[in-house]
Amino acid sequence: MKAVDLRATVAALDRFWSQHTVGEANGNLFKVAKGIDSTNWHSHAAEDEVFIILRGSLVMHLRSGDVHLGEGDFFVVPAGVEHCPHAPEEVHLLLVGPSVTSNEAGGKPDWSNDRSAAT
Repeated sequence: MKAVDLRATVAALDRFWSQHTVGEANGNLFKVAKGIDSTNWHSHAAEDEVFIILRGSLVMHLRSGDVHLGEGDFFVVPAGVEHCPHAPEEVHLLLVGPSVTSNEAGGKPDWSNDRSAAT
């Protein structure tokens, strides 16, 4: 067992909106990601999605209104709720959930496969 430096791990990621699993506990994956701009509108039918902001800020667009999140904030998007995360500048995240959701069905934008996240 060893400690994981979340800030260093997320800083080393080379793609936006791609998740990297850093641990697993009680059936949940702990994943880091970095984002900029927006994902596609999407929902997760069978799982909640937990967002913890490590660095920067994020606007969680919901059909019912926007939620503004800053460093240290925590937000749960309930299963089935359509959402669209938007980062006006680069944001670093810790995500918690039972599976990896950074795919087309999980809202990952097409451009993120071609846009480097090198800082």
